[in-house]
Amino acid sequence: MTMRGSRYPRAVSRRKSSSCSLVLTVFLSLSMVVLVLLSLGILSLPIKSKDAPKVERRSDRSVYETTGLGEQWVEVISWEPRAFIYHNFLSKEECKYLIELAKPHMEKSSVVDSATGHSKDSRVRTSSGTFLIRGRDKMIRSIEKRLSDFTFLPVENGEGLQVLHYEVGQKYDSHYDYFLDEFNTKNGGQRIATVLMYLSDVEEGGETVFPSAKVNSSSLPWYNELSECGKSGLSVKPKMGDALLFWSMKPDATLDPFSLHGGCPVISGNKWSSTKWFRVDEFKV
Repeated sequence: MTMRGSRYPRAVSRRKSSSCSLVLTVFLSLSMVVLVLLSLGILSLPIKSKDAPKVERRSDRSVYETTGLGEQWVEVISWEPRAFIYHNFLSKEECKYLIELAKPHMEKSSVVDSATGHSKDSRVRTSSGTFLIRGRDKMIRSIEKRLSDFTFLPVENGEGLQVLHYEVGQKYDSHYDYFLDEFNTKNGGQRIATVLMYLSDVEEGGETVFPSAKVNSSSLPWYNELSECGKSGLSVKPKMGDALLFWSMKPDATLDPFSLHGGCPVISGNKWSSTKWFRVDEFKV
């Protein structure tokens, strides 16, 4: 009898321990759920202070709210090539600043001779342009830092900004941004990505077109707004402040033939843009 009786307190103790563990587990699980809901903004703690700021819920698109930049969000437009639009990447003030900075130094644009690696005049590119040295001033450095954050590529891997101006009838025929010669890859290696920033709106034409993109361009919401050139492939209409990022190399480090792109002729208005090319390695200036 004594031995039997000695087992009951142990059994009761085990049941109590099991109950406590269950309660603790449930409490911890509920705590984790509450913390997750708080972090997502679904729940909020009551604030008694009358002076406490009101918190407004942001739309899914407004990734960042920065004064002067408007609503910002990143839109995937293609995976072949990998291409993305960062809406309202630049403010109007930054767009105007780059245009005014470049205006006094604009010259006829040239292309790279794949045989020699040197620049040459060509009818495939009829715009005018100029380069702004990397890190030139405070505003340029701020834009370049933002470009680095957008692409996850080091500032040091970027070439200087190129500002381009297209008047009515001017265009840039389809081409690749990567190099097929050894001369132009000595400094920084191959071009891996391009960010094209639109500094102005264009009344008609001037689209950036990817003729080889694996996208049904006629299904695009803005298809009917495109010029005939723009309807020849995946096209992006210039909008002041927007930035178009596309990759010239695939994740496996091979060149991407789908990155073939061009600038459609401007039909009405003026087109101002700025290009930032990123290299695989540091680009020394």
